Amino acid sequence: MKTYRDVFAVGEFRTLFAGSTAGVAGGTMAMLALSTLVYAHTGSPFLAAMAYLAGFLPQALGSLVLGGLADRLPTRPLLAGWELVRACVLVTFASGTLPVWAMLALVMAVGLFESVSMAARMALVTDLLPGNGYVLGRSVLNIAVGAMQIGGFAGGGLLLTLIGPGAALWGAAALAVVVSLVYRLGLRARSPRTTERRSIRGARELLGDRRLRGLLLVQWVPNGLIVGAEALYVPFAGQSAGVLFVAAAGGMLVGDAVVGRWTTPESRLRLAVPLYVLLAVPYLAFAAGPGIWVAAGLVAVASFGFSGSLGNQERYVAALPEEMRGQGLGLAGSGMQTGQALAASLTGTVAEAVPVHVTMALAAVASLVATACLVRHLRPVSRPGALPASR
Repeated sequence: MKTYRDVFAVGEFRTLFAGSTAGVAGGTMAMLALSTLVYAHTGSPFLAAMAYLAGFLPQALGSLVLGGLADRLPTRPLLAGWELVRACVLVTFASGTLPVWAMLALVMAVGLFESVSMAARMALVTDLLPGNGYVLGRSVLNIAVGAMQIGGFAGGGLLLTLIGPGAALWGAAALAVVVSLVYRLGLRARSPRTTERRSIRGARELLGDRRLRGLLLVQWVPNGLIVGAEALYVPFAGQSAGVLFVAAAGGMLVGDAVVGRWTTPESRLRLAVPLYVLLAVPYLAFAAGPGIWVAAGLVAVASFGFSGSLGNQERYVAALPEEMRGQGLGLAGSGMQTGQALAASLTGTVAEAVPVHVTMALAAVASLVATACLVRHLRPVSRPGALPASR
């Protein structure tokens, strides 16, 4: 597979693409609406932020404890059934019958199980798009996720303005039902990859492999610290923060399109270190407190660097045992989500004592230090895809 046209020629990938993008849009709407609803009930910015981030925090734990289910359960009923569960949860939120503490607890419970669904989707990409097709598929999904997050914020914001958070949650629930039908009708039945019960044991094996552990840390730490800087866009830019969010999304989309489409596996490995450095260096200029348009340019350039993770993900997939592919990809994705939430909490805490623009520059410094510490996992090996398992 050499082009995006080749990727979209696979019918089941079109189904997965449609379901994933619609699910991201609905999830973004739901998080925005729930955060608004919690703030309206409590007047607490902290609880509103927790409502927005709570679903991300337990995903790493969910992957460790439940990740094996992504390989043990058949993919089609898992994906379709989980969307119906999400729809029921959103309807419960929309009904307004739960106290705030119960809503937050339920959001965290959903995040715990969401890691399994995410792992199953990512493993399905490797089944549908072998070889170079995996990177093309991941890049096009990354592009769509960015676009749908923007669409979800816009659509959710419009619904919040016109008809309130409850109606936005009803809309997100309806979208989850549609996604369930898309998966049920568009994916074919598949047998589980394994029948072994190995969630915790499998996670221990993955994390116990020094090479895999390094590849996981590369996906979690440098990128997560830059997301921590992004979490400060609102206090940095106030009402103009939307300019920075759009610039970040645009830079990321261009990077994924260029690196995903016009590079080879060998060149992606060679570009990994420069792209990870590019991800952080522009944020160093925030120490000088740039104006909004200069800041937007810096953010767009830096966000191109997120595409450096594509080559690392490709190398990670090549190293995973096939029977643990779902659990391994779920651990990578859920750890990334949890790491981003923790980094956002960390930068927010630092910004209480240090000026916001300086905190953003400090996050960039920390990202560069993390890249330097992990650089041996980013460098090409003697043969692309040849990954010695050092335990």
